[in-house]
Amino acid sequence: MANYDPPSNIPSDTDLAGIAQATSARTNVVRAVLFADVVGSTRLYETFGDDQAKQMIDECLVALTAVVLQYGGRVVKTIGDEIMCVLPSADNGCLAATDMHQKIVALPMVSGVKRSVRIGFHYGAVIEENNDVFGDTVNLAARMAGLAKGMQIITTGTTVTGLSPMLQLSTRSIAALSIKGKGDEVDVREVIWQGGEELTMTTASIAVTTKPVTLYLEHGTQTWELDRDGIVIGRDAQCNIVIADRNASRQHARIERRRDKFFLVDQSTNGTFVAFANAPEVVLRREELMLRGSGRIGFGHSVELPDTETVAFTLRG
Repeated sequence: MANYDPPSNIPSDTDLAGIAQATSARTNVVRAVLFADVVGSTRLYETFGDDQAKQMIDECLVALTAVVLQYGGRVVKTIGDEIMCVLPSADNGCLAATDMHQKIVALPMVSGVKRSVRIGFHYGAVIEENNDVFGDTVNLAARMAGLAKGMQIITTGTTVTGLSPMLQLSTRSIAALSIKGKGDEVDVREVIWQGGEELTMTTASIAVTTKPVTLYLEHGTQTWELDRDGIVIGRDAQCNIVIADRNASRQHARIERRRDKFFLVDQSTNGTFVAFANAPEVVLRREELMLRGSGRIGFGHSVELPDTETVAFTLRG
């Protein structure tokens, strides 16, 4: 019998052992994921120059890191003027966030400039691997940080339910907001860590009232009425609105609602063409556009071309 040489792409025993070790190092745990970043860092660099601005930001990051360690957490990574960290419980995340603000406020002013941070956190399941964390909890925590203003702590209603009763009392509801990447609206809360007029002014900047707005779509003889859910448009038979035009991509574009607005998001090869009533045509290429009034959408070429397959839209509310 001829000697058999195994294919070179088959893992060796050593490789398999390494894969098994890496797999075992991946753990599913529940953590509070917190993002905190220094507000106005660009302005600091413009005002003070690179060296002094970096020193001012580094002082903030050192203070934030000390708080994380104090509450039994660890810093996962530092990105410029921002830290991402994990803490063992919702309470620890909340207390750490409060203490972070207090430590930054206590830092001395530099040439009359007071430093501040904005913080967002969420408590939930994460995957820990190679000293990093992954999953929906991380994404939602980052979204909360993006909603926060200077000297604010923003979290979710789900996180608040995981807090001890006393800490729950130190939160207030902001709004149910549409968060990019989430199908349902997210209950957004603020952690109250200071009092007086300054708090009232800050929270007013994020609180919103959602208006009842409906988007009506027409394609051929079919109509759709959207008041909350999103919709996918493309050549694939699984899309909500199927476009027969070969210029259209299989999943050409989607429409999603964010608060009281509808956004058209192009994800195609040939672009999405939007003609608002009484306005020039707009071309989207891997971009998004807020829909307003009424108009027509073309897939892969202009809506003005003869026999172009389009979707008509009208917003009412």
